[in-house]
Amino acid sequence: MFAYALRRVVATIPVMAIVALFVFSLLYISPGDPAAVIAGDQATPADVERIRQSLGLDRPYLVRFGDWAWHIIQGDLGVSIFTNLPVSTMIAQRIEPTLSLMVITLILAVSIAVPMGVVAAWKQGTWIDRAVMGFAVLGFSVPVFVVGYLLAYIFALELDWLPVQGYTPFARGVWPWFQNLILPAIALGGVYIALIARITRATMLEVLQQDYIRTARAKGVGQKGILFLHALKNAAVPIVTVVGIGVALLIGGAVVTESVFAIPGLGRLTVDAILRRDYPVIQGVILLFSFVYVLVNLLIDLLYTLFDPRIRY
Repeated sequence: MFAYALRRVVATIPVMAIVALFVFSLLYISPGDPAAVIAGDQATPADVERIRQSLGLDRPYLVRFGDWAWHIIQGDLGVSIFTNLPVSTMIAQRIEPTLSLMVITLILAVSIAVPMGVVAAWKQGTWIDRAVMGFAVLGFSVPVFVVGYLLAYIFALELDWLPVQGYTPFARGVWPWFQNLILPAIALGGVYIALIARITRATMLEVLQQDYIRTARAKGVGQKGILFLHALKNAAVPIVTVVGIGVALLIGGAVVTESVFAIPGLGRLTVDAILRRDYPVIQGVILLFSFVYVLVNLLIDLLYTLFDPRIRY
């Protein structure tokens, strides 16, 4: 187990190196010149060129990538072109809202989707099963920003139950902090809930047909015990896999959700950086998201042995 974990940790190094190369190359060939954006519409070509030289944008590709990669290895994500602040500082200032949103969405999605999938498999072919699958199709079909605007209109503007937008730090109180995240978490978790519910139902249907389930019924085990102690435990590996893969949905959806609800998180920071061609900020945030995704999938791999003793590495 320890040897496998060590191998997986070491394997993340080339993965992150490839991600870094891809991110740098993508921004290098992308249209737009940050020097021209900084200089403004009234700047002369000489002014733009002078800014390019001060930012190091006139250097060859390999030289720029090597210098950037060396600083990344040392833990230096660079300095923002526009704010002149370290990228790590800007990320630290914005990470709490995004992390809070993702954690609440993850807890909400798993708490709702797994029981939904289990019940749908148990009641296969009934109206409950059809209702769950209908919700799953709807969750995949409706974009996050549409759900977000609809929730804000109903619960914030019409009913005045929750704040329309913004974010309250956790240090100012649990309830004000949670109030600002309820609607964004529901909007962001719709697709995630639909995905987990469908996979849970499909996996449970397969497990419920196994011989040991029939043996448990023959021994007089109750329905709840069969569903949650026998079937769900053996169906956990595919479900946990989907939960890990779905983190990518949370990362991508956080950008849209934070824009809809004006949450000052990493999603808003990314959008602002893209609009201003602030390359160091874009690269730093994407690398952070990539590292989080790789780390989550590493943890998912290690959890496999807890749910299925037959798995050995």
